[in-house]
Parts: sequence; C-alpha cells; structure tokens
Amino acid sequence: MYAVKVGCSAASTALRSFLRPGCVEVSANCRTYSSSQRSARQTGDAPEGELPVIRFPRYMQKIVDNVKQVRSKNKINTVRAGKLLIQSKNPSLNQYSGYVLGKFEQPNLCSKGWQHRKSFGDYFSINNVKAIPPFVVDNQKEGTEQKTSFEDLHICKKLVEALQDMNIRHPTRVQLQTIPKVMRGHNIVCAAETGSGKTLCYLLPVIHKLQAEEASEGDTKVKQKIHTVVLVPSRELAEQVSAVSTKLCAPFNLMTKTVGGGRGVGHIKMVFKGPQPDILVATPGALVKALRRRCLDFSELSFFVIDEADTMFDPSFSDMLEDILRNANIASKPSETRGLGHKAQLLVVGATFPGGVGEVLSQVTDLGSILLIKSKMLHCLMPHVKQTFVKVKGADKILELYEALKMLQEKKGGAAVVFCNKSSTVNWLGYSLDEMGVRHARLQGEMPAAVRSGIFRSFQKGMVDVLICTDIASRGLDTSRVSLVVNYDFPESHTDYIHRAGRVGRAGGMEDVKVLSFVSHSWNVELVQKIEIAARRRTNLPGMETRIHEPKAKMAEE
Repeated sequence: MYAVKVGCSAASTALRSFLRPGCVEVSANCRTYSSSQRSARQTGDAPEGELPVIRFPRYMQKIVDNVKQVRSKNKINTVRAGKLLIQSKNPSLNQYSGYVLGKFEQPNLCSKGWQHRKSFGDYFSINNVKAIPPFVVDNQKEGTEQKTSFEDLHICKKLVEALQDMNIRHPTRVQLQTIPKVMRGHNIVCAAETGSGKTLCYLLPVIHKLQAEEASEGDTKVKQKIHTVVLVPSRELAEQVSAVSTKLCAPFNLMTKTVGGGRGVGHIKMVFKGPQPDILVATPGALVKALRRRCLDFSELSFFVIDEADTMFDPSFSDMLEDILRNANIASKPSETRGLGHKAQLLVVGATFPGGVGEVLSQVTDLGSILLIKSKMLHCLMPHVKQTFVKVKGADKILELYEALKMLQEKKGGAAVVFCNKSSTVNWLGYSLDEMGVRHARLQGEMPAAVRSGIFRSFQKGMVDVLICTDIASRGLDTSRVSLVVNYDFPESHTDYIHRAGRVGRAGGMEDVKVLSFVSHSWNVELVQKIEIAARRRTNLPGMETRIHEPKAKMAEE
C-alpha cells in the first residue's frame, strides 16, 4: 500500500474527516503497516518524527492514472520535427512535417467539429513545406552538374531559340518524360500536376515534326488539309494555346488558327477559307459543326491532341468527342504514323486522370498501345503552395474577401482569382466589389461571346488584378502572375479543388503563393476533412482515377 504523508496535523485532521470505510491507505515509500500501527496512526498516536497517513478512494487513484496516460500520449503527438505542416487555431492540433501517422492511427482533425454552428471562426492552414515545385528538376537533388536542355531532347535549334525568347530554358519533369515518347510516334495519355508545362509536351514535338516535313516537301506545297488538331474545352484556353503555338511556329512559316463556339456558322466557315492551317485549335462544338458542313478534311491528319482531358471525357463533352474521333483515323502503333497513308498520333493530356477514357478510346484505337505517363504527385496537394481553410458564415464572406484583397494590394504581391460556383454569384459579387471600390474583371459561361472574348487576355496582361470567375477559368489557363486564389464558394469535388489551386505555384510563376478557401455549408465539411486527412498522411486525394480501365462488356440482349 502507498502512503500520502501530510506535514500539517491540522490539514491531516481535516482531510481525515472526509474518509469513509473501504478507502485505501497508500505510502509513498511503499512500506506496509501492521494493524496495530494503522490503529495508532488513526488515533493520532504515531511515533514521533513520522507524518500521519491520509487515505483516499481507489476511484480517485484511477482518475489520476488515466490523466497521466492521456498527457503522455499528447506529448508524443506534439514532438517538433521539421517544418510546421498543419497549423491550427488550436495549437494542440498542429502537426509537423517530420511526424508520420501510423497505418491505423486516426488523425486529430482541425475540421472535426466543423459541422456544428459554433465552429464559425475556426481555421487551419496546410503550410508550404517545400520551396521548389515538384515538377521542376532540382539538380542538386539529382546529383547532376548541368541542367538538361531542350536540345538534349533533340528539338531543332530554331525551336529552342523560340523557347528562349519566351524565357523558357529548361524542361520540367513531365516534359522530360513525355517529349521523347511523342517523338517516337507513341500514343500517349499524360496526367501531371497543374502548371507543369503540359502544353509544351505536345506542341514542341508536333511543331518539330511538322517543320521537318515542311522542309522535306519544299515551299511549293499548297496547304489544303489540316495536319494537327488540338481540342480544348473553352474559347479562352483555345486562344491561349493558339497564342503559344503561333510564337513557336513563327520561325517555320507554319500557320495556326483558332475556331470556337458561340459565333455562328458563318464565322466557322470564314476560318477555313483559303489555305488550311497546319495546327487547328478548336472547341468541341465548333469542330463538330465544321465537320458536318465539310469545312475541313482529316485525311492527312498527323496529330490529334485532347487537352484538359478530364473535362473532355466528361459526359457533357463525350458524345461530341466520339463523333470527332470517328472522323480521325487514329494509329494503333508507332509504325502507322509514318510514310504514305499514315494515321494520326493520339495525345491525351490533363492535370487529373480522366474517367471514361477506356470506353471512348477503345472505339478508335488499341488501348494496349497507349503509353500512360503519370507524375508522382498526381492528385496530391502541392507542397509548395500554402492552403488555408476558414469556417465562416455566408454573410461574412464578402468582408473576409475584401480584407484578403486589401492585404494583397498593400503588399503588391501579384493578382488574385476568386472562384464562385454559379454565374449569378459572379455577377452579385462583382456588384458588391464595385461598391467597395475594388477594380476587377468578371468571367462566366453565360456571357455573350463578344463580351467574353478578350477578358482573360486583359487579366493576363495586367490591366486588372482581380478576376471573379466560375470554373471556366480553372482549366489549363496560364495564370503566372497570380499569387492568391480564393474559393469564395467551396468547390464541389476534389477535381475542381485541384484545378483551382493549380492557378498558383505554376512553372515560371509567382513565389510565396496562397489558396484561401471559405467553408460556409455543412455539406462542404466532408470534402475539407478528406483534404486535411490527405495532407496529414501525405497521400493523394481519394476517389480519383489512376489508370485506363478496359470497357465493360455489354450484356447480350435476351
């Protein structure tokens, strides 16, 4: 038994009055007393020099032991190792980058109680623990003395010089993986992080091959048929890809044209009058109209590119995509892409792996011939981008947004993109910011084509520093000058979150970038918790496609 010794006889007498039969006597020095000694202590006749023993119940001892165990566990979880990965309003929920969760260990989430209305005002951040984006080749880490150049990828000299004029000097990881395989004639499905330079993955080898064919055939050739088609989901992305292609094609006298929807059949016919372009950048709706009216011919097609594949294989576009692919003679192996009667090489690229790829592509080519290129960080949160989540009431979001934009303006730290889920919210938010004196531009899908044209280009040129938009601006658009992304409305899926967050931290873009997300509704909390779990466990976001699935066999009709 254990003894608790009290130095004050008055205190021991007071505590003894609370004792009752059945209590335990414990001694700090683990000495056991006989019944006579115990009786002497209870009557106060303890030997001189020894303190009286205080008895206390067993259940109190159990409570003390439990508290000690809990405290010891908490000390293990708060060991400081590495940079601070998760930073919470409640410091006890912080997690450092050096701490690794066990396989069956349940993380203590900052957003655990966010379903309750009392959680408004809570927040947490996923800090940027790396300075270099994962898609940039770090030579010190790789152990090489000199960076790989585009000339090492056997790109022609004039094309390399055109890249240098655009201040692009070294390939990214995904370009190193993809360009050599495209040059060999393989059909490719490439899925890599946003901002990693996927546009150049297909434009560089395409232009290199087209200029080689142009040089061998001479300048007397009359261009009557299109050699390359690049299919993109929006007019803004079509204009962007066309601008990059035009700069790269300038030294070789190759022509690039753009055709987008929303401008009528007359505009589409005007695009295809005269010599046919070497590279056509088109949206699905406009290209379907052109094919139905026989405005273009795919018989000499060498390359068919599908950009932003996760959107293009979405049910809203998949039917049109199937119609277009039926008109293109897609090769099944590299040898079919060369010589007379050659077939088109298929290139599919995107930042998230598209679902439904197998069902569509199996109708036009052999799935076994397609090379799949995936980055290691596919579907993961970018470690070089700080991401903050704030639980805030819907009525307070406009004030929080104003404060964030004001701080950005004071720091003069680049531009901001504000995402909303609906076109009506874009318009309402625009009117509110007008009243607050915040200069901005708006972009949403319900705008007329004449109004919508050029809005994003003016934002890219720096005419305005704030763009309010729907997810129409989250796919593929170059936002190198953007340092802040605000999810005014929280996205509805992991895919949308990845693409929105990918507007910052791009190759050649701003440093010290941030994503700020407002969480107002209870139905958004589940998605926030999945994002937080993925960050704490350092895994990719759940429920995302990672490979091409063979199409399911259709049941025979009875």
